[in-house]
Amino acid sequence: MKKENKRSRRSLAWALVPISLVIGILLWTALVNLGGLPAFILPPPALVWGRFQQALADGSLVRHVWVTLQEVVLGLFLGVLAASALGYLLAKSRRLERALAPYVVASQSVPIVAIAPLLVIWFGPGLFSKVLISALIVFFPVLINTVVGLHSVPHDLRDLMRSLRAGRWQTFRLLELPSSMPVFLGGLRIGATLSVIGAVVGEFVGADRGLGFLINVGRGEYDTALVFVAVFTLIAMALALYGLVVWLETRLLWWQHKPRETNLVGD
Repeated sequence: MKKENKRSRRSLAWALVPISLVIGILLWTALVNLGGLPAFILPPPALVWGRFQQALADGSLVRHVWVTLQEVVLGLFLGVLAASALGYLLAKSRRLERALAPYVVASQSVPIVAIAPLLVIWFGPGLFSKVLISALIVFFPVLINTVVGLHSVPHDLRDLMRSLRAGRWQTFRLLELPSSMPVFLGGLRIGATLSVIGAVVGEFVGADRGLGFLINVGRGEYDTALVFVAVFTLIAMALALYGLVVWLETRLLWWQHKPRETNLVGD
């Protein structure tokens, strides 16, 4: 009975996605028709779909998606790698955490949009500057979640590992990593979506390729349908990365979702 209810809830959740999508398109169409808005202000869904097919057919959309996807994936990888390494060091050393925490927090008071032009000037308008901007915007949430996750490891389990004379690597692999993984993956969810923002911000500042560049082209030519195509593609990219992290959670945190075995005597 419980399995059937669980399946019905899952099927209902999946059904809500296309239903909400259809409702959104209908409301969009009604707004265009009733408001009498010109296409360069708010294009109808049919026009955006036609522009998407055109960009897909001539290969321009695929080329720009590939460039942005490289920047996003490399920026996410670099940001997560640097944040998790520094987060581990901060969590293991209270003195280092107190010394660096003010600088880490202060660095987040400066919007990435403000320093993106400097990074493009210093490192050029190529791939590296976009990857660096994406990594910087990913860095902070992953760092904080890494530190919080490692601090959440129960002290009695640490004492148990010491009593068993476990080494540093054994403690990390058998205790710290599994215990902090749920919090770390929560930060990775946020970082996966922010990495897309970072790459696009870099492309806005200076680029001749990518979805951010495509948005600038559409804006300059008043091709609003092209802007919508690029924006929806970015949304799809962010959702795909977010879904990948969620799938990774189900693979790594299988023990959290494992059904509890019933006692023979009964609860």
